Amino acid sequence: MAIPLAQLDEPLARSHSAAGDGKDDRGTLIEPGRALALAEFAPDSLGTTERFMRFAYRMGVPGPVLCSPFRKATKTRLLATVESPLVGDRAAGVALRAGHFLINGVKAPIAQIDFSPAAKLTPPFERTVHGFTWLADLAASAPREQCTATAERILASWLDASGKPGKGASWKVGNAGLRLLNWFVYAPLLLSGHDKVLRSRMLAEMAVTARWLDRNIGKAEDRLAEVAGWAAITAAGVLLPDGRPRRLFGEAGLIRALGDLVGDDGGVLSRSPLDQMDAIGLLVELHACYRAIRVDPPQAIEVMLGMLVPPLLALVHGDGGLGNWQGAGAVWPDRVAALVEATGVRARPLRDVRQWGYQRVSAGKTLLQFDAAPPPLARHARAGCASTLALELSHGGQRIIVNCGGAALAGGQIPMRIEQGLRATAAHSTLVLDDVNSTAVLINGKLGGGVGEVEVDRRTLELEGSGATRIEASHDGYVARYGLIHRRIVLLRDDGSELRGEDVLMPEGRRGKRGKISFAIRFHIGPGVEVGLSENRKGAGLALPDGSYWQFVASGVDDVELSIEESLWSDGSGRPQPIQQLVMAGMISRGGGNFSWLLKKMG
Repeated sequence: MAIPLAQLDEPLARSHSAAGDGKDDRGTLIEPGRALALAEFAPDSLGTTERFMRFAYRMGVPGPVLCSPFRKATKTRLLATVESPLVGDRAAGVALRAGHFLINGVKAPIAQIDFSPAAKLTPPFERTVHGFTWLADLAASAPREQCTATAERILASWLDASGKPGKGASWKVGNAGLRLLNWFVYAPLLLSGHDKVLRSRMLAEMAVTARWLDRNIGKAEDRLAEVAGWAAITAAGVLLPDGRPRRLFGEAGLIRALGDLVGDDGGVLSRSPLDQMDAIGLLVELHACYRAIRVDPPQAIEVMLGMLVPPLLALVHGDGGLGNWQGAGAVWPDRVAALVEATGVRARPLRDVRQWGYQRVSAGKTLLQFDAAPPPLARHARAGCASTLALELSHGGQRIIVNCGGAALAGGQIPMRIEQGLRATAAHSTLVLDDVNSTAVLINGKLGGGVGEVEVDRRTLELEGSGATRIEASHDGYVARYGLIHRRIVLLRDDGSELRGEDVLMPEGRRGKRGKISFAIRFHIGPGVEVGLSENRKGAGLALPDGSYWQFVASGVDDVELSIEESLWSDGSGRPQPIQQLVMAGMISRGGGNFSWLLKKMG
């Protein structure tokens, strides 16, 4: 049982006039249109011949005509064997050799999979089956000779059902781009068997898919899908004969698409760590294609790869895994480490990511992650979540406060029917008014109206003889409906032993000042943590698996009580794990109010 700490007498919020340091205390205003500004990259300078070649290819002149106009077209073949530094999931590869797809913890017999474009597959299965991402898993499971038969079996089934270009899931630009790039990288699995007919079909299909992408890249479903398509086009220009015009065409398109995908600080505009990892993976495999023919990629691609890694590291917890943001599960530490190692980039995490929006505070063994930006715009979101002003906290290898996560992994062990609920504000460790999302959650991963701007102020302080980091942020997501602004202030001591917080509701204008409204401040507690309430229901004790003990104390409106409710948390494999959540709930005047809370390490 928890022993209540002393009441929190000092408010963390302060008026601008009381700052007393002579500095502008208004914070930095982040608006959706500016928060994720497009990074601008230019392709390497080209000579006259190369510019003409790229222009002619874009206009539809075939590559062989531009490269060797008086020579018979070269037979389709691969110019080199690619060695990717990325490693797949060995367990999933073993399952494939045993006759099953293993996707986000769900087994599905290969013989029962419908490979046709019109088949209704959940998003994780669709990406795996039609994007051929399973090739990396198969390659990691055993020597090539033991995997070839399985690869040929699945390939033949797919070619029979979906090999002809058309519509449907298999011919979405994103899936086609992933598929072609994986075909190039893992070609030995597909082309080293004894079936010469299948080998010829495979090479012909590579050429057909590359030409289809040339013509249809402008129809990509989103920016990340466009980058996948351009990466595949560029890889085809690198590895297929007479590919120089296509390579020049692909490089220019890829660099332009990367500029549209990524913000100034290196974070993808969807604000999803899974999308960040996918973008890094695409560039790593494309880099391996260049390396196979001993050619350096354009400098802009190298620079972009270096930009993408630090924001991803900002969301790594003490256990080495990722936080549960924008639909992601807690991606396993070994997967994150392997991806970063494959890039060859050595960088520190960004702690104050203004454009991508995640604030990171490292204090001793404690790590705080704080969402201080508007949600992604609808055109960028794949599994957009209403998570503004949510936080996650870890100490050492243990997560103490988390978000549910997992919306982007729905369709595996996480049911599709709860996908929208996992994207809701209540699925995150923040304040919710009247059980309404701070930003409207729509279908197909999109978001509607709500948070339009976020004001952020971060500073270091001297507090009772020790240092601390203070972050104050506010959003306008509840102004339109309730006339209230939500402001959250968090303060983490430099030794990591104490996190203070205050949630403030402030009236905006003359709206909604009469009556009362329900609220709930939720703290989803990490897996393995035992929680117990104090007798007065104003505090709780948290016993961590490592033997340490933390105490939570709430204060504010008199009739607010603390309760424990059930919740769930998505692990790195997309499996839902049962956890608990602490909930501060009650009624508050529409004129506003404030609620203080404290999480302190006791031993």
